Amino acid sequence: MAEAADFQGTSPSPARRWLRRTGAVLAGTPLLTGLLQLPAASPAEAATPAAPRAASDDGSVAVSVDSLTPGAPAEGDTVTVSGTVTNKGKKTVTDASVGLRVGSLLDTRSSIDTVAKNSDDIGSPVGAEIDDKYTEKFSKLTPGVSQPYTISVPADELDLGQDGVYDLSVTLTGETSDQPWEQTLGVRHTFLPWQPDEADTKTKTTFMWPLISTVHMTAETGSDEEQTPVFHDDELAEEISPGGRLDRMVALGKDLDVTWVIDPDLLASVEAMTTRYEIPGENADDKNAVGGHQAVAKRWLTEVQKAVADKEVVALPFGDPDLASLAHHGTSVTGSLRHLKEATDVAAGTVESILHVTASTDFAWPVEGAVDPSIIKVSTSAGADKVITRGDTFEGGRDLTYTPTAPRPIGGGTTAVVADARLSTVFEGDMARASASTQAVQRFLAQSLTLALQTDRPRSVVIAPQRTPSAAQAQTMAEAIGALQDSTWSQPQDLTAAAKSKPDSDAGTEVPPASAYPKSLRKQELPRSAFEQIARTQDKLDRFKVILSNPSRVVTPFGRALNRGMAASWRGRPAEAAIYRSGVETYLDTLSSQVRLIEKSDTKLSGRSATIPVTVQNNLVQGVEHLVLRLTSTNPTRLEIDGNAYEEQPIAVSGGHSQSVKFTTNANANGRATVVAQLYTQDGRPYGQPVTFDVKVTEITATVMLVIGGGVLLLVLAGFRMYTQRKRAAARQAEEREQENAAPAADADAGDAKNPEASERRPTQESAPDTREDAPEQPSDPAPDTAPESADPSGTGERVDR
Repeated sequence: MAEAADFQGTSPSPARRWLRRTGAVLAGTPLLTGLLQLPAASPAEAATPAAPRAASDDGSVAVSVDSLTPGAPAEGDTVTVSGTVTNKGKKTVTDASVGLRVGSLLDTRSSIDTVAKNSDDIGSPVGAEIDDKYTEKFSKLTPGVSQPYTISVPADELDLGQDGVYDLSVTLTGETSDQPWEQTLGVRHTFLPWQPDEADTKTKTTFMWPLISTVHMTAETGSDEEQTPVFHDDELAEEISPGGRLDRMVALGKDLDVTWVIDPDLLASVEAMTTRYEIPGENADDKNAVGGHQAVAKRWLTEVQKAVADKEVVALPFGDPDLASLAHHGTSVTGSLRHLKEATDVAAGTVESILHVTASTDFAWPVEGAVDPSIIKVSTSAGADKVITRGDTFEGGRDLTYTPTAPRPIGGGTTAVVADARLSTVFEGDMARASASTQAVQRFLAQSLTLALQTDRPRSVVIAPQRTPSAAQAQTMAEAIGALQDSTWSQPQDLTAAAKSKPDSDAGTEVPPASAYPKSLRKQELPRSAFEQIARTQDKLDRFKVILSNPSRVVTPFGRALNRGMAASWRGRPAEAAIYRSGVETYLDTLSSQVRLIEKSDTKLSGRSATIPVTVQNNLVQGVEHLVLRLTSTNPTRLEIDGNAYEEQPIAVSGGHSQSVKFTTNANANGRATVVAQLYTQDGRPYGQPVTFDVKVTEITATVMLVIGGGVLLLVLAGFRMYTQRKRAAARQAEEREQENAAPAADADAGDAKNPEASERRPTQESAPDTREDAPEQPSDPAPDTAPESADPSGTGERVDR
């Protein structure tokens, strides 16, 4: 691995060889006291036996180095070391003395790591103490009490030899009641880079200065014309306020030669705070609280504009999407790469509109620079042709004894920009303690100088620190960069220039396989379900936006929210990530449901045809259009919609209004029919929930009653006509019979008058009916059932049998 490359140094100096011979002679001299001080010609070359013997325990005094200035001294400088010593033991330390010791030359990068790992080990080798006049003495150290110290030594008094990194240790010697002899009770190792003269070939160093935060904005906006943004918390205001993390990043970075790496989402979020913004209340019943940090947001953006002026700015895709999660779990979900492309497309424009600088979008930065073939493929799918990786996860080369230059061509026109792992990770951890910060700065300088001394080849070194440094980490980084930029072996370089520098032909260019991807990072990735939920939300958004008269009010905030749902900052926070994604989807469902059909109760259809109204309600602030309302009969043989199984009508409803749409129905038979009302987009996709209701078909209506009444009236008139006709006919028949009977009666009366006896013998009609076949019809016979058939046409409404 290139990151483990070590500089092998040179042969021991004459002073060191003399010291070894002297030590061999003195080895036979009996020790009469607890400590024998061996004078040395050069403290820098002093051997370990010259130091007081270590205490029998693990060190009862803690020694810290809180400050070391200058970090990389030159000739004529005075090295000042300050810190504290703390008695951690149970016994008082007497005759205590704090001194400096210059140890051996650390000529490999791995030896620096070893010293850093064992920086407080009193059993590790230390050099001889510098002149006794450069010490600080304490008569006693009480248990649990800390004492400060400060030691200043001219660099010339250190008697440093060749260029390189020296083990500089601060030791505390003293006595205790149970061990009354001088002994080393505490030690702290640090590093002293030494190269007073300008290097013939300087290392070109690129330091990425990240301006990235977590997700703060939601997809929700106000219903006002300005679409007031809604934040799920006010933590961003704390970060950009004076003394906050992002405020320190800007204040420190403006004076450094660095490449700014910015997430456009951060800029967009702060810009949204420059006007009115809202934060959810403490409970669901509270109204949203109005954020009050407009002035802070404006000031911070102004400072960023000043800081990046004339500096290189690299824009990450909007929201800083997790490229590894996308490659491992998202590519199998349709549409996931679409979001990466959208996030990349809006990145440069967002930065330019807010900071007024042109940003590069040629770089992709996977989490911790860990890559495999799938990550490389996804990283370059949106247009980036340079992928920032890290040396501890990338092939180094063919057993190189030096760290190769950063750019590595990996095929397909793509360049892997390999950041140095040691220099990139040295600022991790708690830098709030002065001792930890000082140690990180000195270790950074030591690694940088040792790397520079490995070879005379010109090289470009890239440093990619953690994405979101704390304020203390940023302070430490700034101190280290400032010291490096004042050094004699390094010069600053932009990231683009580093990526374009000539690659090392001996450096490895093979992308690590998927099996080599760190398991610790894989465990933190977004799951497949996250991308499925994002895809589902996007599908809902696509169906919603086509009905809006002003879709940009919805597309922009939701599109950016979906980008944030893929952010790398969600790593290690799966619960918060799931809540955020669900919140975006739920809010979209809420908006979509504002355009809906009003529920209908069952309807009675009394008659053969009628009109059924269906109401569409729009509670959005903007109008909806391009919708179609379809009314469908599930039993068209009983009930038709405008002569068919269904009918469609276009819909356009203004914001905050409702509209009723009327459908004509025709009934073919009595009974119950189910009707379904459903909204559709113009491409035929259902929109919202359908409304189902029953229609009961009968024939009893006011119109039908009128028709029936008219028919009854006609029947009555027809019956009356038939009755009068029959009555007239019966009257004529009766009159005719009377006339016929009148003539014989007259003749009979005349005969009786002449013969009375004959008249008495003749029977009457009631007692002796005439039995002759040709006897005329009697008046008492019933009349015919119907009148004689009429040739006149049937009356209106009259039922005619066919």
